[in-house]
Amino acid sequence: MKRFTKIFAFLTISVLVMSALLTGCGSSKSNSSSNSSSNSTKKESVSLTVWSHLTDSEVAKVQEIANKWAKETGNTVKVLADQSDFQAFSTAAQSGKGPDIMFGTPNPGDFQKAGLLAEVPDGVINKSDYVSMSIDAVSFDGKLYAIPLAMETYALFYNTDKVPTPPSTMQDLIEQGKKVGFQYDINNFYYSYAFIAANGGYVFKKNGGSYDVNDIGLNNDGAKKGLAMIKDFVITDKFMPADIKGDMAKGNFQSGKIGLYIGGPWDVDGFKKANVKFKVTPLPTMNGKPTPSFVGIQVAFVNSNSKHQKEAWDLMKYLAQNTALPLFETGNRIPVLTSVLNNDEVKNNEIMNAFAAQAKNGQPMPSIPEMSAVWTPAGNALQLITSGKATPAKAADDMVNQIKQGIATQQ
Repeated sequence: MKRFTKIFAFLTISVLVMSALLTGCGSSKSNSSSNSSSNSTKKESVSLTVWSHLTDSEVAKVQEIANKWAKETGNTVKVLADQSDFQAFSTAAQSGKGPDIMFGTPNPGDFQKAGLLAEVPDGVINKSDYVSMSIDAVSFDGKLYAIPLAMETYALFYNTDKVPTPPSTMQDLIEQGKKVGFQYDINNFYYSYAFIAANGGYVFKKNGGSYDVNDIGLNNDGAKKGLAMIKDFVITDKFMPADIKGDMAKGNFQSGKIGLYIGGPWDVDGFKKANVKFKVTPLPTMNGKPTPSFVGIQVAFVNSNSKHQKEAWDLMKYLAQNTALPLFETGNRIPVLTSVLNNDEVKNNEIMNAFAAQAKNGQPMPSIPEMSAVWTPAGNALQLITSGKATPAKAADDMVNQIKQGIATQQ
């Protein structure tokens, strides 16, 4: 009996031990399975590439901000300075060697027409947070294809030693220019468009939210009047030689040879470093109305061929929310986020406020592919006019015909 009891006890203990061992094995197997499942669903790190046409110092700042996003998300980001043209980007993108994001480039129209832009998903930005013209610049057929980053335009610089009170009207500009000198890159259509537009000219007629490329207003009566005014700057008023370039005009202002100069925020740092005593004011009025300048919008977009669309848009959202003020501080970029535009640091900057005020009077540069057909004919027309080789009327008509021919070749 005692022996039976001992055997029973032994068997009972053995069963308990085996049960425990089996349970342990099952538990270990379960945990192993659980860990395997966890590892298989763990998010893999993604490496994103960003190309930028911004300056080197701005690119470094964007990299710094992108690194914060990367640290928070476990991904990596490379922000590279890039000056390639549209064709180079297109080739790289279609071969799978392009960036995930282009950050800081004007006129996305060519990219959109070529199908290189991914449509902006809902929730990335709130349109009402932005200056309206900046949203127009990134919208095509009612859809958003890029994110506006900043706006830029030109205004009137004046030497405060030579010009105590800046000219407020175009007649004032001419009168003061005769006394202290007035120059700018006159054969560059980007700058001279202001005088064409002030008299009633336009590039393409805007109907609602789109441009009518068949309605070109660069040879109407107003445009021809503006071109005649530009001719007078050289031939009648003798403010500048017909072959003047932007660097020459800038150098003459910086050295004190002239007191009035049309330029942009990109000129500010150079004048400060040269200790030029200057201020900036909006362009003088014409016939009691503000003189409209071209306003360029710097944009960012996601490459439609990117293999990491979700992560790219997440990074884009982060950059859009966090780069406006740093780009203002680093590159004198005028913010398009109204909250940043109204920031005390921006509002208290007298020089940048002048550019912002001019931008409000400006016209957004048409962000459509047909705009590329305008620059060369317009520049050639200006050269013919300022050199006295063609009348404003003849040059204007020829310019428009050449623009139409250029657009036709794009079809």
